[in-house]
Amino acid sequence: MSIALKPSEIVARLNEHVVGQEAAKKTLAVAIYGHFRRMAGSTPESVELTKSNILLIGPTGTGKTLLCETLARILDLPFVTADATSLAQTQFVGDEIEAILHRLLDRAGGDIGKAQCGIVFVDEVDKLKAADGQSRATSGESVQHALLKIMEGAPVKLKDGRLIDTTQILFICGGAFVGLDHILTRTHTFGFIATQGGDDQKILERLNARIKPTDLLEFGLIPEFAGRLPIVTRLHDLTQDMLVRILTEPKNAIYRQFQAMLAADGVTLEVAAPVFEQIAGLAIEYKAGARSLRGIFEEMMVDVLYAVPDRPGIRQVVIRSLFEPPQLVVADS
Repeated sequence: MSIALKPSEIVARLNEHVVGQEAAKKTLAVAIYGHFRRMAGSTPESVELTKSNILLIGPTGTGKTLLCETLARILDLPFVTADATSLAQTQFVGDEIEAILHRLLDRAGGDIGKAQCGIVFVDEVDKLKAADGQSRATSGESVQHALLKIMEGAPVKLKDGRLIDTTQILFICGGAFVGLDHILTRTHTFGFIATQGGDDQKILERLNARIKPTDLLEFGLIPEFAGRLPIVTRLHDLTQDMLVRILTEPKNAIYRQFQAMLAADGVTLEVAAPVFEQIAGLAIEYKAGARSLRGIFEEMMVDVLYAVPDRPGIRQVVIRSLFEPPQLVVADS
């Protein structure tokens, strides 16, 4: 497989669809570039490149799934998501994991070769740990062990007889990891790297902020599972300004989607700048990040989308406040 895009080009493409999270984009781009190099075998025969699966840590609604979906679309790779919580709730973990690979194969149109180069995103892996004061949850630990085999790379025989090798499949895990900051505050006090003359401050800050495998072990992941996730990057809470940009800037921004929807009926949509700030402010109050933006925007548009089909004379919709009725401009008769 050829290495089609450089890391900088991958980041540039991600920027078209995902707002913010620059450090995570850069880390993902470099990891993907290395992954493609590994698949292409573009190193001396004596050197074997090992697979580097990725762990994305960040609050809900910060864009973990969106980053992975966009990445797969940019690279034209089959992509599936799985929920670690659902895996932990089933008695037949092996069957559920096989179902994930089946879905990946379906996304590849039945092409096993393409499926074996796909991306699997396993969300909420932080839920695979025990509650405070208890031993590790048996179900969560069993899921971690079950995921280990396919994450490190192994041929898996599906029930229909087909064989899929997971060696080249990239696994990206995600989770909020609530409480990890408390662990970092305590453990990094002892492991802090001091500044010396001539040291690069940015590099030192990055090293000091780095999440170590021991932090993940203390959080509740088993050593083998944490060891299969050598690349760890963090996504940060979205600010109000970033939420406003998410509403308006990406190629498939919510605002642009509704503009296109109304344009099909010959209607232009104009939303004043303060409205986006009001929507972003509500999203922050809801504490669901970008996930709540669409719901708020759609609720604002309900009356508009109800009226337009029945009133073909409407040519423009103007919304000046989230808390005021929209203005429907009718064409002169």
